[in-house]
Amino acid sequence: MTFRIDMKVRDYECDIQGIVNNSVYFNYLEHARHEFLLAQGVDFAALARDKVNLVVLRSELDYKASLMPGDHFYVTVEVVRESRLKFAFVQNVYRSADDKVALQAKVIGTAVNAKGRPFFAKELETLIA
Repeated sequence: MTFRIDMKVRDYECDIQGIVNNSVYFNYLEHARHEFLLAQGVDFAALARDKVNLVVLRSELDYKASLMPGDHFYVTVEVVRESRLKFAFVQNVYRSADDKVALQAKVIGTAVNAKGRPFFAKELETLIA
């Protein structure tokens, strides 16, 4: 299942070159992941309160095209299983005007229990594509 969230570039997210600063894409991706989880009935904050912490282990980002102030764009999210303990959010950022790919990302994570040990949280099982 592919999730989509629509967003818009804000002026202050751009650097001196007039394009979205590379670090801002991490915020876009994280926001989309949290909204995806909520849409699937998984409350990130509630998991943390229950001592189930979803953590990022690795982020792979491929920048393809630049977004500029005022651009409307959307972020897609899918979850795939990487291994016994790891999952990956496969995410893409598209400029809405022409559906051009601005960014391709793979964010690999795991769940960590109260003892700091990684495990595959049961809440994630239903999210796997």
